Amino acid sequence: MRHFSFLSDEHASRLFHIAPQELNLGSAPAVLAVALGATLYTPADRPNLAQDIRKQAARGCLSMVICLEDSIADNAVDSAETNVVDTLTRLHAGSAGTRRGSGIGSDDDWTGDGCSDTEGAFHSDEGPLLFLRVRTPEQMLGLARRCGKALDLLIGFVIPKFENETGRAQRFLDALHDINASRGGGRRLRIMPIMESPLMIHGETRAGTLSGICDVLQANRDDVLAVRVGATDMSSAFGLRRSRDLTIYDVKVVASVIGDIVNMLGRPDNGFVISGPVWEHYSNSERVLRPLLRRTPFADANEMPLRDRILTANLDGLIREIELDLANGLLGKTVIHPTHVPLVHAMCVVSHEEYVDALEIAGKNGGGASASPYGNKMNEMKPHQAWAGQTLLRAAAFGVAAENITYVDLLEASMN
Repeated sequence: MRHFSFLSDEHASRLFHIAPQELNLGSAPAVLAVALGATLYTPADRPNLAQDIRKQAARGCLSMVICLEDSIADNAVDSAETNVVDTLTRLHAGSAGTRRGSGIGSDDDWTGDGCSDTEGAFHSDEGPLLFLRVRTPEQMLGLARRCGKALDLLIGFVIPKFENETGRAQRFLDALHDINASRGGGRRLRIMPIMESPLMIHGETRAGTLSGICDVLQANRDDVLAVRVGATDMSSAFGLRRSRDLTIYDVKVVASVIGDIVNMLGRPDNGFVISGPVWEHYSNSERVLRPLLRRTPFADANEMPLRDRILTANLDGLIREIELDLANGLLGKTVIHPTHVPLVHAMCVVSHEEYVDALEIAGKNGGGASASPYGNKMNEMKPHQAWAGQTLLRAAAFGVAAENITYVDLLEASMN
């Protein structure tokens, strides 16, 4: 699997200076964590779950979470668990097909219509990377037993409300260790903890809780793929919900929590990849604030109709939030609708300017400063080393845009 695999070789060669690298379930965890991109959440009780997984993989989605927690009513958990086991068993047996597509510009079939089983078997190395979001360690162990060999399709588990003040985090990790031990030395399953516990959100307990989370994650580092941010629960703790006109960084009380998470868990020397919080809006509505997208880049690319589509769907707010995620040390994003996936991936591609800066800086770790290759900024070799390393890792996962290719070109290619 790789990002932008739906593009023809000719189209990809025009867009990319360096194409995204090939990935599989056995790729280095550090690369997989960076490459998650837009992680699409889907409720575990969807009637056509296997078909949804195949279809979104064919359209460019590289990571999906099958959710058994907040998206499932309490009285529907048992049937949702059975649906998950049946789905993974079907996919593992190769009894269903896959459908190839060209980008994720449409939201058809995401309301439960499914898609046809017509072409070949499901191959886990063609994506997406699959995770189960579970409620309890006991549910995690039970699902692992019921799935059996079909567990090979998973990368791991997403753990909600992660904290260790009550021992909750360690209980999930103990369950993970039991599952991995029972797999007879097979590929290690990993977790993605979600930072959304009230103990971590509230000011009076935040520092101690984050310190405890950091300790348990560092002690079990090989078990952790990436860290996720639960902005919906953070907002809920204060009775808030951001509108589509605002980014999560405009909600100051939540932004301060995200800042502390990055401070404790995102340090470049020993931190983790931290994914951007969910964008929960997906249909258009009346706009209060002015559009956030400049006209000039779209006019220069002769893509004003694309800008109109983005504004009509109010997705300019999502694009702005992705930019702010990157500026604040977060990479990738939780999404709840397929139309969000291409925007996240297009914004994660490393620009040619960023790439040549990163190459120059990474090659001069002895220090010094000089004008950038583009002649528009100062590159300081020691202070920018960590940025350069992270940028080159992102370049491997998402590719490097060709010299005259902009995010508008990448959006156009992805949103057909």
